[in-house]
Amino acid sequence: MSEIRHIVFDIGKVLIHYDPEIPFRRLIPDAERRRWFLENVCTHEWNLEQDRGRTWEEAEAELLAVHPDEETNIRAFRRYWHEMVSHAYEDSVEILEGLLDAGHDVTMLTNFAADTFAEARKRFPFLEKPRGVTVSGEIGLIKPDRAIFEHHAAAFSLEPSATLFIDDSPANVAGAKEAGWQAVQFVGADTLRADLARFGLMPRR
Repeated sequence: MSEIRHIVFDIGKVLIHYDPEIPFRRLIPDAERRRWFLENVCTHEWNLEQDRGRTWEEAEAELLAVHPDEETNIRAFRRYWHEMVSHAYEDSVEILEGLLDAGHDVTMLTNFAADTFAEARKRFPFLEKPRGVTVSGEIGLIKPDRAIFEHHAAAFSLEPSATLFIDDSPANVAGAKEAGWQAVQFVGADTLRADLARFGLMPRR
């Protein structure tokens, strides 16, 4: 196992909660209709293109051309985005800050629209603490594309084999490994602590 000198955190579902259902439980109370809307209109794949850099205006126009009767709910996705990121995972943030306090080099790599990330940064001050961040929507690349891992490594002078990546998505973990990084899937703070210990990385408590 290679010595780890760099640690890279994903953000959504690792450090902060993200769930589009939160506002839509109120906006579309009927569970079946809500499921249909999120699986067929404002889908994960549609939202991912904003993470790649597409503007919300373009994204909404695309859906309105196909689903004009859903205008209110389509526009609600961005309007109520702040409700979707309801809270930070305090135990994960504690690990992040403990690694920083112990002197480790920590950066972040996230699939995030540029404007919503700017909003998240204001709400969650700990996002300012690592050495830096690569935001997919700012550079037009998304995980798990190999290019975004190569971009991040170059931007922050990381040696891939000495870099540990932490992400909740199995596809993103696999993408990091294909780029030559070490990587673990985030399933919870306790498992992450065990993974870090396995790599000889113990955050200060």
